[in-house]
Amino acid sequence: MPSRACLRGGSRREPAIASARHPAFPAGSPVGEGVARPSALRLASGRGRYTDDQTLPRMVHLAFVRSPMAHARIRGIDIAAALAFPGVVRVVTGADIATVCKPMQVTLAHLPQHVSAEQWPIAIAEIAFQGEPVAAVVARSRREAEDAAELVAVDWEELPAVVDPIAALAAGSPMVHSSLGSNLAFSARFENGEVDRAFAAAAAVVEHRFDFGRVACVALESRAIIADYDPTERSLLVRQSHQSPHLMQTMFARHLGLAEHRVRVIAGDVGGAFGSKLHVYGDEIATAAIAVLLGRPVKFTADRLEAFQSDAQAREFLATGRLAADRDGRILAIDVDLVSGIGGYSIYPRSSLGDGLQAATFLGAAYDIAAFRSQLRVAYQNKVPSGALRGVGQPISCSIVEQLIDLAAGALDIDPAEMRRRNYLRQGQFPATSKGGLKMTELSLVPCLDRILELMDYRCLRQQQSELREAGIHRGIGFATFLEQTAPGAGLYGPGGLPITSQDSCIIRFEPSGTVRCEIGCSDQGQGTLTGIAQIVAATLGIPLDDVAVSAGDSAGAQGGGAWASRGLAISGEAAHAAARQLRRNLLTVAAAVLQGNLEDLDIRDRLIVDVADGRERLSLARVCEIAYYCQDLLPPEVTPELSATSHFTPRTDPYFIANGIQACHLEIDAETGWIKLLDHWIVDDCGHVINPLLVDDQLRGGIVQGLGAALFERCVYDEQGQQLTATMADYLVPMAAEMPDITIAHVLTPQPGTALGIKGVGEAGTIGATAAVWCAVNDALRPFGVRVGRQPFSPEVILTALGVIPTPPVVDPVNPNDEEGDMQ
Repeated sequence: MPSRACLRGGSRREPAIASARHPAFPAGSPVGEGVARPSALRLASGRGRYTDDQTLPRMVHLAFVRSPMAHARIRGIDIAAALAFPGVVRVVTGADIATVCKPMQVTLAHLPQHVSAEQWPIAIAEIAFQGEPVAAVVARSRREAEDAAELVAVDWEELPAVVDPIAALAAGSPMVHSSLGSNLAFSARFENGEVDRAFAAAAAVVEHRFDFGRVACVALESRAIIADYDPTERSLLVRQSHQSPHLMQTMFARHLGLAEHRVRVIAGDVGGAFGSKLHVYGDEIATAAIAVLLGRPVKFTADRLEAFQSDAQAREFLATGRLAADRDGRILAIDVDLVSGIGGYSIYPRSSLGDGLQAATFLGAAYDIAAFRSQLRVAYQNKVPSGALRGVGQPISCSIVEQLIDLAAGALDIDPAEMRRRNYLRQGQFPATSKGGLKMTELSLVPCLDRILELMDYRCLRQQQSELREAGIHRGIGFATFLEQTAPGAGLYGPGGLPITSQDSCIIRFEPSGTVRCEIGCSDQGQGTLTGIAQIVAATLGIPLDDVAVSAGDSAGAQGGGAWASRGLAISGEAAHAAARQLRRNLLTVAAAVLQGNLEDLDIRDRLIVDVADGRERLSLARVCEIAYYCQDLLPPEVTPELSATSHFTPRTDPYFIANGIQACHLEIDAETGWIKLLDHWIVDDCGHVINPLLVDDQLRGGIVQGLGAALFERCVYDEQGQQLTATMADYLVPMAAEMPDITIAHVLTPQPGTALGIKGVGEAGTIGATAAVWCAVNDALRPFGVRVGRQPFSPEVILTALGVIPTPPVVDPVNPNDEEGDMQ
């Protein structure tokens, strides 16, 4: 009979498991020692969390109290009324969170000039954007938590807000963070070649101003998290809608002071993300911290209204670009000034610099340019923090350069397609490094251009455009040559000292039935990555696709970086292919031993072991696996069956696989209403070998639609006090199916060198070029009127303003903020 102390959960020690030291293990190792694990103590005491005790706590729900102001100081918080509300378990403030959690702050070892402020998961003293959490209500249900949250009374001291990035950088501007002493988060200048001399010698110089509207990600599934903390083991289990579970495992461990191996993050099927679920959000860290405080499961789901106030937004830029060309249309130089508005904080841990840095360095990378200069300034402002969004900065650089090329072509009376052809990097120039520092192995720029001109019947389309203009119908044709950085290598985040891996692993095994289970280090957010992995494994092993089960998104499984930057098949696919090849060899080794033959003489085809020479069936795959697992007595003693394999893959590029392609847009503008009708859209993409054509083409279509939405509909609008005016789906417009054109897709194949499969990424290509193609097409349609637009999205108001129907507002030049002109529209 157990002792009374054991029944009461007393401090009685467990008996030693063993007393003899095993000679193969050193002193101090767990082997041979009497170790009482917490799980054993739980079972002995009867106080474990997973018993039938009906008094054990159940999951509770969170609702956050968010700041209604964009900039304010917290003078006090009264939680008494909320605590008294039925169903409320606890009301948590920033001070409570600080007892168990460290603050967030971006630090980049390779960019020490980046200045960032400390950010608490729940604000303690001051808030920097509308929607920043200031308290959290924990209750039995979400409804009760939301109702009680309305009873939390915050004593605010409202502070001046600054929302315009140019104004934020001006002398005397209100400080978003007084501790920083400035709103300048980062600045950099990139220059290569004699830019000023090139402009002085040019036959044509064109200039254009660009206003890129801030956009929201609007993923189908909002952010959600369930955090379950076990105080007996000091372990944390998190189920989260996130793109990178291994990153979050590290972040939860670091900020909550937990051992990393005691933290597990599961991110299963994620309903879309587009980059917004790549970051560490304060409310999600707070959810886990509250689970630690309470010792019970805690759930938080951001509804759509909260998403507009808390999810990362992106792509707020003001820019002025210039291009110099000689009389033959050769680009001599480009010079671009960029100002990026990143909101109240540099988003953790990657920072909010990615948009700006990639926009500044990718400029004109596809073209043979003699001289290059870009200036980047990044400003804090009292808005939602800016983060990653499909393409990260590349849609900005693509739109700027492609529009400048069109303007130069017009000034020199050169066809826009021919202008591009004359300036492309040629096959003999690769490998090449762009003037902005982008390293490229091999691109297919001219073949892609030739293919798209054929697809769209370009000459006929231009002739039709000319005839319709005579009839008062204004159509435009626009091109956008794009590069897509995919599958980032260690050179992207390694120098910054961030815990973000470029490596993925694959763990694969045969089951006794002859089917295959595969764990992969990437994750899936709706792209179909796991289907592609299963295809690679099935093809490599010679078994049907239905015999392969692929799992991902679990930090307790295969190590990897998750889903971002079009890395899934390009990285995890390589790891899966290598692991499957090893597993195939292991299986055939066993089969050869059973058949008393040579491994090289055998093959796997459709669940069978066959002779390579004549395809004759020798044994079923299932029987070989059965022998390996259960009948090892049938094998020679020197054969140890290993029906599992593990492999890793790290891109050795510096730092990307570069895909490329070109898009074209055909549209019509109604000069009376300003309405734009999309008629046709084409894309020719080179993403290397294509594993699944349906998945690839639909990724391109989805990306194009997202880019068209940014071009024509989407913009996060704030007033001067930092209040969001487009904070619902009734106000923030997204593209609908009826408004989208037919999208024609074709491919050019250039395998990625240095890889087994030759795959490049494809997930962002559509978005990168779509906005630029529309921009060029809109200004092409407006060319007979002698006007052009520079403000995205191209709403009817923007078009009518350009046509002079609506008065033109003054526009601030990002290079010379004191100069005001009215030609941005």
